[in-house]
Amino acid sequence: MANEASKVLKLMKDNNCDMLDIKFTDLPGTWQHVSAPISEVVDSLFVDGTGFDGSSIRGFQTIDESDMLLVPDASTAKVDPFFKGQVTIIADIRDPLTGEDYTRDPRNIAKKAEAYLKTTGVGDGSFWGPEVEFFVFDSVQFGYGPNHGFHHIDSDEGIWNSGADTMLDGMTLNKGARPPHKGGYFPAPPADTQQEMRSQMVRTLIDAFGIAVEKQHHEVATAGQGEIDIVFDELLKTADNVMAYKYVIKNVANQFGKVATFMPKPIFEDNGTGMHTHQSIWRDGVPLFAGDEYAGLSKLAINYIGGLIKHGKALMALAAPTTNSYKRLTPGFEAPTILALSARNRSAACRIPMYSQSPKAKRVEFRSADPTCNPYLTFAAMLMAGLDGIENGYEPGEPLEHDLFDLPADELAKLPQVPSSLEEALNALEEDHDFLLKGGVFTEDVISAWINFRRENDVDPVRLRPHPYEFFLSFDA
Repeated sequence: MANEASKVLKLMKDNNCDMLDIKFTDLPGTWQHVSAPISEVVDSLFVDGTGFDGSSIRGFQTIDESDMLLVPDASTAKVDPFFKGQVTIIADIRDPLTGEDYTRDPRNIAKKAEAYLKTTGVGDGSFWGPEVEFFVFDSVQFGYGPNHGFHHIDSDEGIWNSGADTMLDGMTLNKGARPPHKGGYFPAPPADTQQEMRSQMVRTLIDAFGIAVEKQHHEVATAGQGEIDIVFDELLKTADNVMAYKYVIKNVANQFGKVATFMPKPIFEDNGTGMHTHQSIWRDGVPLFAGDEYAGLSKLAINYIGGLIKHGKALMALAAPTTNSYKRLTPGFEAPTILALSARNRSAACRIPMYSQSPKAKRVEFRSADPTCNPYLTFAAMLMAGLDGIENGYEPGEPLEHDLFDLPADELAKLPQVPSSLEEALNALEEDHDFLLKGGVFTEDVISAWINFRRENDVDPVRLRPHPYEFFLSFDA
């Protein structure tokens, strides 16, 4: 294993960098990092790794088994666009005693999912194209204590600011150009105030991280909702790209004096933020989802979708993993709450895009996920659900062609729904996760750690605290 460090050292020296920033993903799905000077960038770093305290990382080790190793992946090294003299790199996590890959390392789980696909004989690769949405605000304030709780969002693009003055170079002004309520889809500047910023995000994704971008635009909600579509890639690479994407969005927004969030539903009564995830399976360079079935799908694709719907409630515990996720998943805001298959209809959880008739473009779009998820775990879980559907011949049910939001209540009640809360989703995952354990992709240890973390850090804290609106509803009862 000689010259493991050579590629990274060359990148650092060619770009006058003297710091290597080692990033890894915790169980919930956030980048953590530690930095090493160039003197420590030696072969042993890429073979034996560097130690860290796993008990201090969310969802990882207990304090009595805290020692873990970070092993950088040289293929992920990039010059960091936000910090002078720094190269950023993604690391895998290993157990220092056994030398084995760590079962709770999200990146390891994604690798195992890709390997499992090959062992099934169904295909030799899967492709993933997430549509990651976000909000960019001017400022956000929030706080909570025993006797108070509040949040306040400020955005010069927010429709609620139409009567307020803003400041520019010491001058008070209000130009009144902003997207109307739920009218933010594709408005041209000056109503779209964030065109320049999103374009800079695109440049950074392409130039610094080598991530191919399809397009960028303002999204439906007012107050700076945006979307940048990255081009599909294989599962692990796409999950890496999503992590880099979130890093770029947040840091470019910061450079513009603003703040970005991937919170699914930060604004009451406006559209929320999702992560519609396009996916397909290929073998020997041939797409396997194209055929003569419904919407130009193959029987294999139909069964794959059947697996997504069969395990849809459990998937949501990973794909929409916060209590706020279920504020987004309400009818009337283009949020898919029905576990159903449909061509074109955006109100179904599983939609078949019909933009192109090319077999290479045939895919399923799972629309119920949001960008608070851990992409490594979410993509892996979706793949495992789909493969289980293929193995067992699951059917997705009759395709639904009409607007699911306009169905009569009695008809709507007959259709399978996504969970209405994180607690319900976690209960579903607890009861239905055998499909994730196949091939050792997920382990009971990972499932248990995920459920316990979310209950203790999301469900219980929200359940225990009074909500500000409860005072309006019940203070004078």
